[in-house]
Amino acid sequence: MTRHDWQKSSYCAQGNSCVHVADTPGAVHLTESGDPSGAIVTTTPTAFAALTHALKEGDVHARAAH
Repeated sequence: MTRHDWQKSSYCAQGNSCVHVADTPGAVHLTESGDPSGAIVTTTPTAFAALTHALKEGDVHARAAH
């Protein structure tokens, strides 16, 4: 099993309601801060960049509908 170096956003408040992100060559991994060894979602760096761009632009719902 790969060990991930999880990072939490500086925008995250205290508590267990945050997303943690880790990267490995060719992949980005996401998990919830309440259980970082539990369910892990893995995606490509390109898809993660598109998601973060959409979130920053406030365009998540419009993109999800397509």
